[in-house]
Amino acid sequence: MPQAMLFGRLADSLAREGVEQLDAGNPGTALALLGLAARLSPSNAQLRYAAARAASALGARDKAALYCEQAAMLDPSFGEPHELLSQLFLHGPWYLEILERLHGLLRPRTYVEIGVDKAESMRLAGTGPRCIGVDPEPTISSPLPPNVRIFAQTSDEFFRQTDVRGELGGMPVDLAFIDGMHHFEAALRDFVNLERLCHGGSTILIHDCFPHDRRTAQRERATDFWSGDVWRLVVLLKKHRPDLSIHTLAAPPTGLCVVRNLDPGSEYLSRNLAAVTDELMRLDYAFLRKDRAGKLNLAPNDWGYVQRLFASQSAATAQA
Repeated sequence: MPQAMLFGRLADSLAREGVEQLDAGNPGTALALLGLAARLSPSNAQLRYAAARAASALGARDKAALYCEQAAMLDPSFGEPHELLSQLFLHGPWYLEILERLHGLLRPRTYVEIGVDKAESMRLAGTGPRCIGVDPEPTISSPLPPNVRIFAQTSDEFFRQTDVRGELGGMPVDLAFIDGMHHFEAALRDFVNLERLCHGGSTILIHDCFPHDRRTAQRERATDFWSGDVWRLVVLLKKHRPDLSIHTLAAPPTGLCVVRNLDPGSEYLSRNLAAVTDELMRLDYAFLRKDRAGKLNLAPNDWGYVQRLFASQSAATAQA
């Protein structure tokens, strides 16, 4: 019997036993069997997904994510691995619901949004704050409230050409949302430009910072669902700005990072922009293979947790 056929039969036998063990509530044994079956049949996407299910049941999220990514790469049309990926780390309300609640909790006087698109998120600010939206190609189909002004240009052009504080009535930025180009270096420049306009109690939110898999985290869009490499910004801020408070809420579909304890006088990033950009651009996606949640500061997407987070930070700011 040819070796390939022998390995195939052995893989099938191991897979059947592995699924039985998983159904019987023995995920550890199931993972050992299914992992071996997947190695014996390296082109079988179904086996890798089965191993992902076992790893997930065992609580081994990083291993489950790796098996899911491998299954999706082997068969891009196989939907179940993508569904499991979306459930491994992220949960609770959609990011737009969290954004709307944050507007109600923080009641910012001023709000700046990078990446407006259809203005779905911009409308969540309501009619209270002075609002600025920046997008080179906004697709807004209905009128916005009079407190909103849209700048149809790139964010780099906007910050270079606009007296932002003047547009905000002389006030600093209380709340900002970065949701523009899904490229790390663009999000980094947006963060640097926004922080210098903030104050110590301001908040900057960053979307698309917790990727699902390598394909959707590529710099060039190759899938309908796409987050790009914005995740690198969280890694950079953790390393080079330890003074910041960074929590990536596990909000579907790609996380919502909350950055506080801002320092508008900090010049570290602006002075070292080229060096830190180059450093992070050399970081491969494989960096997230182990402890993805820890490396991206994943936090519960629970509104009670969010309220406590802001309350504790506000108290710390008041005491400083």
